[in-house]
Amino acid sequence: MNFAQKILTWYLEHQRDLPWRQTREPYKVWLSEIILQQTRVAQGMPYYYKFVEAFPTVYDLANAPEEQVLKLWQGLGYYSRARNLHATAKMVVEDYHGEFPKTYKGLKSLKGIGDYTASAIASFCFDVPEPVVDGNVYRVLSRYFGVDMPINSTQGIKYFKKLARVVMDVGNIRDYNQGIMEFGAIQCAPKKPSCLLCPLQESCIALKENKVDTLPVKQNKTRVRNRYFNYLVLLDENESTVLEQRKGKGIWQNLYQFPLIESEKRLQAEELRPLIKEKEDVPVFDALSLYNNEPIVHKLSHQHLYTQFWILKTSHILEEGTQWNEIDNFPVPVLIADFIKTLKI
Repeated sequence: MNFAQKILTWYLEHQRDLPWRQTREPYKVWLSEIILQQTRVAQGMPYYYKFVEAFPTVYDLANAPEEQVLKLWQGLGYYSRARNLHATAKMVVEDYHGEFPKTYKGLKSLKGIGDYTASAIASFCFDVPEPVVDGNVYRVLSRYFGVDMPINSTQGIKYFKKLARVVMDVGNIRDYNQGIMEFGAIQCAPKKPSCLLCPLQESCIALKENKVDTLPVKQNKTRVRNRYFNYLVLLDENESTVLEQRKGKGIWQNLYQFPLIESEKRLQAEELRPLIKEKEDVPVFDALSLYNNEPIVHKLSHQHLYTQFWILKTSHILEEGTQWNEIDNFPVPVLIADFIKTLKI
């Protein structure tokens, strides 16, 4: 048996029963692929069910308000995926009459759909012979063929896509693509792969040359930036608070948060007070206290957020405020959602 046949044989025996594998409906396959980007299956599964229940069709998703989409996405991170998901649903409805394109090129023209997702939908739904290359596939190919070219370099991306095309099974592309990804997730795992029970062990170059732990190769990651967030949690006598919506192209776009002061370092109360006075949307307050003595460190891909929550109590009625028991209705970053759960007022 060649490489592809061994992958298919393994997949028929070991494949997991996942809901998006029981359908060829492009909408549901696309939904699962977007949710599973940078997300483990166990974490993504509940979100898949929530979205299918809330939005059974692409029309339902397209017609939903963005805040509802972001609220359902809350906790998954990388919120640009949710915004792109919503925008793509609108494109499919408005430009394609609710029908997803059936070609790789047509799918790739949709917002938020790159090479991998277009290949996945085309092959899973329409049997288009297009290879998928995700993190699992990079790992399997780099180990089996002993390729030490960085997988996140321009040269490496092109090379592995070409290699994936050469070894794929054109006649059963749907199962083959599912199979090689599953093989990378379960058998050829990132840590502690099951090499002794692997059907590819006899011809795996990484195993032969003792390079399993060093492949695949990645170029140095982007330098991590430290940021210091000071959230101002206003509370009036009516148990109202103030939320603002994040704008611009930075993290958490269009999500809600407490008024924010970003600083160059961790602040003490006496350093924060004059900065609060400069904010026009914050009323006079009677008391200021730090909720968490140690900053909460929230790690994102290229930045670490050192966050302090400051409680500001005021006797002024917050005319534009939101009742504390209603803030669960707003889509917020998980960092703020966790804080809201802990604060008793």
